[in-house]
Amino acid sequence: MYRVGVDVGGTNTDAVVLEGKSVLAGVKASTTEDVTSGVLEALEKVIAASGIDRAKIAAVMIGTTHFTNAVIERRHMDEVAAIRLGLPSGAGLPPMVDWPDDLRDIVGNHGYQVKGGYEFDGRVLSPLDEDAIVRIAGDVRAKGLKAAAVTCVFSGINDAMERRTKEILQEQCPGLPVVMSKDIGRHGLLARESAAIMNASLLSLADRTVTAFGKALTAAGITCPFYITQNDGTLMAADVVRSFPVLTFASGPTNSMRGAAFLTGIKDAVVVDVGGTTSDVGSLSHGFPRQASTTVDIGGVRTNFRMPDVFSIGLGGGSLVVNTDSGVTVGPKSVGYRVRTDAICFGGATLTATDIAVASNKADVGDRALVAKLDQTLVAAAMLKINQMLEACVERSRISSTPVPVIAVGGGSILMPDRIGDLEVIRPENFAVANAVGAAIAQISGETDRVFSLIDGRTRETALAEAEAEAREKAVAAGALVETLEVIEREDMPLAYLPGNATRIHVKVVGEMGAHHG
Repeated sequence: MYRVGVDVGGTNTDAVVLEGKSVLAGVKASTTEDVTSGVLEALEKVIAASGIDRAKIAAVMIGTTHFTNAVIERRHMDEVAAIRLGLPSGAGLPPMVDWPDDLRDIVGNHGYQVKGGYEFDGRVLSPLDEDAIVRIAGDVRAKGLKAAAVTCVFSGINDAMERRTKEILQEQCPGLPVVMSKDIGRHGLLARESAAIMNASLLSLADRTVTAFGKALTAAGITCPFYITQNDGTLMAADVVRSFPVLTFASGPTNSMRGAAFLTGIKDAVVVDVGGTTSDVGSLSHGFPRQASTTVDIGGVRTNFRMPDVFSIGLGGGSLVVNTDSGVTVGPKSVGYRVRTDAICFGGATLTATDIAVASNKADVGDRALVAKLDQTLVAAAMLKINQMLEACVERSRISSTPVPVIAVGGGSILMPDRIGDLEVIRPENFAVANAVGAAIAQISGETDRVFSLIDGRTRETALAEAEAEAREKAVAAGALVETLEVIEREDMPLAYLPGNATRIHVKVVGEMGAHHG
């Protein structure tokens, strides 16, 4: 059986077919506005290139930057009700207080503060004002809002008020999607609230995008289930994405880094993913991207998602090369996906970083004769500038002075030198489609996060075992192979305020994709 990985980027849609550990074929197609036709073209191309029987495709894994781009480009977001349960505390900092003005206006700035919430030790801050929630529901109907986000102070300790608020809203507004912050962020009220509001504003886009992916697979005659990659390198079922689109943020760089580790067999390295417009740089540790330990900025909003520690610079294959009075500049402006029509080596009239790579004999794309007349001094200066930019990135990403290899992936990685300082640069086979490879090898996860009462002979150990069994069950139900499951997160938090010696347990397991029985 085969696995197909698809990565839908801002400019290209990449697709690969994997059989076991072998990449049978990798292709690129242009990303399209309607999503479906670009994905369909990539699927048809990769099936033709690999010569496989499409009936033998066991699963399709899709990585997408759609939702991150929507926030950054301020498009396709709905107006939502942002409800915080926490009065009388927190009144001075309303919901979305630290958002950029334009983004706050797009999601409607409908912030509501209501009595409710908990103290840090689980005691009730103030009882939930249910009448206020009913009034807000009337407002939601009157304004025609598409969704609501509910955030309760310390809902990580006790989520009862968030659940009750959702219940009331859906009684009053049947069919209204309600996002509870406890399902998305971690502790830190404003960052968790922002993540929930952002998620609620993207639900319509998520529904349209997942539907478009499904249509593309149906049009390609592929009947197996499909999964979407999330930002910790594991997969979620397509329907989960309809509810939690924000969990896909930064899955693109994660896929590239996981793909780089898979293609080279190297577990610790710096990965540079060079696209058409930007380069993403991050560190691999034990085969997974190193996680960011600080708050993560998405389109100007601080959130507390689990994210890979990756940063971007405006350097790619389509970056414009300009000779100014103060020297040569490369990027951040770029021709992007039009590099194959606009660059000089492809018969265009715009000088790009790709032309410099071809003129320096570093790359063999397009027609070298077309760049033969370029001023050699300019070519040398531009190449030096590109090398300096890449070297600065790699140095910033290194965890220690110990030399580790640099893995170059992405279509634009023809710009990479053979060495960066004292570090060797490795460009693996299929480097241009490493992101789609990363999607194809992603694992399935299962998670349990609930409160257990340690009474009637149940001990902390048996509760942990019960939670782990539940998480394993969920992973297997989602399509993971039992014998490959391993626990990657396990924590328990005693809840002294609840009767019956309660403890909150969180367990996450991951495993390899198996045959789908659904």
